[in-house]
Amino acid sequence: MSKIDRRAFLGTASLAAGAAAVASPAIAQANPEIKWRMPLFVPKSLETHWNETGEFAQRVADATEGKFQIQRFGAGEIVPGGPAVLDAVETGNVECGYTLSYYSVGKDPAYAFATTLPFGFNTRLQLSWMLRGGGGELMGEFFRTKNLVAIPIGNSTAQMGGWFRKEIKSLADLKGLKMRIPGLAGRVLAKLGAVPQQLSAGDIYPALERGTIDAAEWAHPAEDERMGFHRVAPYYYAPGWWEPNAMICLFVNAKAWDALPKHYKAIVESAALATHQNICAKYDQLNSAALRRLIAGGAKLSFFSTEILDAAHTASFQLFDEIAKENAGFAKVYAHWKKYLDENELYLRVAENSFESFAWSKRVKS
Repeated sequence: MSKIDRRAFLGTASLAAGAAAVASPAIAQANPEIKWRMPLFVPKSLETHWNETGEFAQRVADATEGKFQIQRFGAGEIVPGGPAVLDAVETGNVECGYTLSYYSVGKDPAYAFATTLPFGFNTRLQLSWMLRGGGGELMGEFFRTKNLVAIPIGNSTAQMGGWFRKEIKSLADLKGLKMRIPGLAGRVLAKLGAVPQQLSAGDIYPALERGTIDAAEWAHPAEDERMGFHRVAPYYYAPGWWEPNAMICLFVNAKAWDALPKHYKAIVESAALATHQNICAKYDQLNSAALRRLIAGGAKLSFFSTEILDAAHTASFQLFDEIAKENAGFAKVYAHWKKYLDENELYLRVAENSFESFAWSKRVKS
């Protein structure tokens, strides 16, 4: 892989480097006019995604003296949400898209690695693996085979365990349960007896309300609150073991990316990295207050039993091993991913997790 290809995935150009590139008079005189379309996997009503992608587009425009314009579209405007965004970028129907790659695991399970895997990396380790741990090179190679360049641009951070119309006390309660859930998590739940469903954002609430599905996961309190699920499926579970993080990437059609001037690439990478940081910070700001409001509004907060978590953990890694035996591309990335997980959780577990388990418990009011 070339150096440019590597950086195109990793987004490692610093903000200072991007600013320096733009400050050069020679480069300032060589800013071609470029217009890209960028559909999002979510509707405009999900304000954090809409607002932060607006700031991303503005950074790119400001750094190019208005010459590089990225026009955003909410889900359903020019492209449906979910995997359709990535499909449109791959085929070149749009130049770029803002989405989660795990929506496309039906085409190839290796898409999951650029978003999340059950019981995998937390938000920090996901970015660490991508930017510094070698995961970026592996995924860069994979995405090039799909006519894509991927640049981390955000993370929805740790997810909740979803909304249920009834209590889930044991593994028996999962038998036959119809649940909206994307990524490889659906296949894990199928091993436990549930029936995974694929629904776009706008279809989840009415399906829960009518009883077409029994449960659904979406994200975390800040986004779940906007969706109003607590009104039709009040049992709210944690932890979201299937999504310990949820990385979002800016996916760019490879031909469109290759046609960009070098300094435009640096600007896009730098703007995307800044957006990633801001999205994570925004959700850390919003989620606790949103969780309190949800509980006050009738959500019944519960935790998955140890029985369920143990079974889900075993089923998850069994599934990964099964896929690796059938899919050489998945196997190549999985071996590296698993090794990084095994070797790099120690410090977080010893230093941070032990601190948080003690310190946060002292703040529990009831």
